Amino acid sequence: MSQQRKALWDVDEDLQDVDLSLAIGNYGQNGIYDEAEPRIDEATLLAVQQQMVQQAAFAQIPDVVKRFIVHFHHAVLENNLAEITAAYESGWNRLTEKFYSKTEWPEAEVIAPLVNDDQIFLILYRELYYRHVYSRLQPDIDDRFHSYENSCELFNYLLNSDGPVPLELPEQWLWDIIDEFIYQYQSFCVWRSKAKSKTDEELILLADASQVWSSYSVLNVLYSLIQKSKINEHLVALQEGKSAEEIAEIVGEYGVRPLYRMLGYFSVVGLLRVHSLLGDFTLALKVMENVELNQKSPFTRVTACHVTTYYYVGFCYIMLRRYPDAIRAFVSILNFILRMRQYHTRSYQYDQINKTADRMYALFAICNALSPTRLDDNISNIVKERYGEQFTKMSRGEEGIPAFEELFLYACPKFISANPPPYEDPELRAAYIEEPPVEPAQRHLGLFLSEVRAQAPVPTLRSFLKLYTSLDAKKLANFLDADEEKMVQQMMVMKQASRSVSRVENEKGLLDGQMISTCDLDFVIDENMVHIAESTVGRRYAGWFIRNTEHAQRVFDGIRNSPLPAPPKAAPVANVSTDSAAPAASGPRPGGPRVAWGSVKAA
Repeated sequence: MSQQRKALWDVDEDLQDVDLSLAIGNYGQNGIYDEAEPRIDEATLLAVQQQMVQQAAFAQIPDVVKRFIVHFHHAVLENNLAEITAAYESGWNRLTEKFYSKTEWPEAEVIAPLVNDDQIFLILYRELYYRHVYSRLQPDIDDRFHSYENSCELFNYLLNSDGPVPLELPEQWLWDIIDEFIYQYQSFCVWRSKAKSKTDEELILLADASQVWSSYSVLNVLYSLIQKSKINEHLVALQEGKSAEEIAEIVGEYGVRPLYRMLGYFSVVGLLRVHSLLGDFTLALKVMENVELNQKSPFTRVTACHVTTYYYVGFCYIMLRRYPDAIRAFVSILNFILRMRQYHTRSYQYDQINKTADRMYALFAICNALSPTRLDDNISNIVKERYGEQFTKMSRGEEGIPAFEELFLYACPKFISANPPPYEDPELRAAYIEEPPVEPAQRHLGLFLSEVRAQAPVPTLRSFLKLYTSLDAKKLANFLDADEEKMVQQMMVMKQASRSVSRVENEKGLLDGQMISTCDLDFVIDENMVHIAESTVGRRYAGWFIRNTEHAQRVFDGIRNSPLPAPPKAAPVANVSTDSAAPAASGPRPGGPRVAWGSVKAA
């Protein structure tokens, strides 16, 4: 008979001689497990919580957004420029207005399962994500730091990969990448300079991350893209008329790719902007020496780039006291915007283009007040409509300085300081907050107004000289309520203000030019007599006839396209004659020739 099996709960009787502490160990008795359990549980719990949050966020994404992201990803993988352009310019903005006008898009980690965790696409997605945060919402310090990290990842991928990357993006997106990179840098510098409003946490982060959005890192990216693409060599070769094969040999494997070529080209325009923001206007125009300002240049294919280029070129000319060149730049781009107004209404950057155009009208008014010249009628009418009051004040000498200040502060770029506040040193930071330095915009305003004050007597002096062909110096001094020595000083100021360096036809660099006269009034001083010579330019009748012909054509088209008035109801006829030989009633014949708007021409 087999031995009876013992129950499990009877095992204690057979283990009376066994040291249970050795056999079982000290599990659950303040041993290793007690120390490991909280640590493992905490890490696991954090991961589980994060996964649950992502799953919840993923579930809240509308199905149409999920389909859009999947479609967008496939288009990028296949380098389908047409589909990428449609998704970028239309789909993204349409879904933003519908679902995310006041909130962020889903984070990249949330939508990663939709794109198979494609890191390159996620970098591009984050670029759009942070651009949306900057434009529609208020970025916090984490957004500013993370957007910088994402920009570094994108440019490291483009610049440090083994050979050109297999990626194609539309030109509009490439410009927006460079433009947004500079804008976020500018925004960070302005935010960083306000040391008084920072929290303790922000002070610690700014002290430890002094290289985040540093001027050196931004300039390094732009110059690296220019060097990698060899865009300057490409532009010089085009101007020299070299063939496509010769150009391909010059620029190498990177320069022949549209992605790198356009990024390099837009980086040149980006440097123009960055150097202008930093206050180096000569260097800003120097980097543009190989870019031709005409309607055939590549930057004209992207309207926002076209407008930005002329705005900063014109502003640099103003700060270098080259007002004729500034006026020429503003007239060119403002006429372009007027001609393309209907197209701009379909652009998602319509509002930004209009704001920049309005600022250029203000700068145009400043230029014309400092260097009066014959105005383009279309531009002058708009300037008088928008800034007529300020324009009148600016022509009154010293009284117009507040008007100059108002328009300058409105129309100038948001200048930045390259050096951050001393966040790493509490004592220096306290001194910085107690006595902050002059803001960059005020510093540039002071330099500009010094030039304006120097020319303040010129409008009054010009108004007197226009009345005479020769005038006694003593009499002119009495008109000006000044002695003869001061009068001569004012006349020399006027002589100097009527001379300016200006580009002439076929000039290559934007800094090149010749000294020209910018005033239609000139004078010489012969002993005690002032001899005045005024050059008058005949009216340009061709432009007047063209504008009025166009206006008449628009009126005629409007009348022709308007519906005809309803014909009056005919009065009832009491007796209708049945005589076939009777003359027909007054009215058009059914078979007669027709006039332009469709009715029958009466006999």
